[in-house]
Amino acid sequence: MNNKVAKNAIWIIAGHVAQMLIGFAISMISARYLGPSNFGLINYASSLVAFVVPIMYLGINNILVREFVVNPDEEGKILGTSMVLNFLSAILCIVGITSFTSIVNRGEQEAILVCFLYSLLLIFQSISIINYWFQAKLLSKYTSLITLIAYLAMSGYKIYLLATGKSVFWFAVSQSFDYVVATVGSLLVYKKLGGQKLCFSFETAKRLFNGGRYYIISGMMITVFAQTDKIMIKLMIDEAHVGYYAAAVTCATLTSFFFSAIIDSMRPVILEAKSKSQADFGRHMSQLYTIIIYISLLQSAFMTLFAPYIINIIYGAAYAPAAQALRIVVWYTTFSYLGCARDIWILAEQRQEELWKIYMSGALANVFLNFLLIPKMGINGAALASLITQFFTNVGMGYIIPTLRPNNPLLMKGFSGKELVPVIQFFRKKVQLKINSTKKGE
Repeated sequence: MNNKVAKNAIWIIAGHVAQMLIGFAISMISARYLGPSNFGLINYASSLVAFVVPIMYLGINNILVREFVVNPDEEGKILGTSMVLNFLSAILCIVGITSFTSIVNRGEQEAILVCFLYSLLLIFQSISIINYWFQAKLLSKYTSLITLIAYLAMSGYKIYLLATGKSVFWFAVSQSFDYVVATVGSLLVYKKLGGQKLCFSFETAKRLFNGGRYYIISGMMITVFAQTDKIMIKLMIDEAHVGYYAAAVTCATLTSFFFSAIIDSMRPVILEAKSKSQADFGRHMSQLYTIIIYISLLQSAFMTLFAPYIINIIYGAAYAPAAQALRIVVWYTTFSYLGCARDIWILAEQRQEELWKIYMSGALANVFLNFLLIPKMGINGAALASLITQFFTNVGMGYIIPTLRPNNPLLMKGFSGKELVPVIQFFRKKVQLKINSTKKGE
């Protein structure tokens, strides 16, 4: 079973990396073609849609795998009911987005239409919740392949749009394309593998809603961190500056998949250590913090030094104003990744009840700082707001909330570099074992 779990994880990671690389390449080409204004408009629409995704899912996505495991005889009923609930919620979210833009962007017909067209992806995203069935069955290789095919199809479609010189409206619609392909493919494979007949149940709907509703607010608060700045830049400046800022953030988070892989790989080791030895648990946490801090700081220093060249190579001279924002916003990644690592400590110590306090405080701080800094500093103010917010949320809140304070010495040990030598020795040992294993195989 462990081997099966490992293979399933590898398929998920490989799929995400492939999607990220393809998506980045197409985004880079599209950004150059669309220009800062239209690229910013697409990112504005993307931010609005991201805001309502937690509402669209109704928190059901957080409990669906457990539901399949606990109630294997009701898989068809659970999946069918989830799809219906999410589909209805998606329709309401599309109406909400269109109404919101019609009010705050009154008179901007292009912006309203782009946001509406982009939001249509919610319909197909609501049905793509079928992917959680594949996760529960440890069959993610199917969804990874299907999603990769969908990404390739969408990329081909966008290349066609670029070659034929289509307008920004076509690019807004194209965001739904990969979800259509992926959803249809997943449904066909689900049927091929003998999945139960889909059906709806009011009783199941009530159970799913009651179980998922607690995740809606926390999901929205997390989204605030990533999307508030872009929306406020559009409302307080213009869409071109959203394009500059989006370019800076994209560059700053280019290696996020690498840090996610490290954190995901260390999570089971840390949780297992917690059940056996508190000393080993603390040591592994400090080692994880050390890895994240020193690699991310090295990356941040590199991007700060070469920001103008990075922006010019990836996005072109038209995005030159993004360079200074990149120099600021790239430093927030260290604290963002530290927050992901700290959540492992919270899970191990059973302190999940503190999460809403952390995310709510961070969301409010982010909105306040953006209101304060964007009018004075433009997109550089939004970048600074993100940096301060991430530090406050993932370091400062550890000192404010009493139950989180035991984690602080572990975090500070990571900053001190005391675990740097053991970490290097650990990876050197792993590499040597791999070399020896290869030699024996020969």
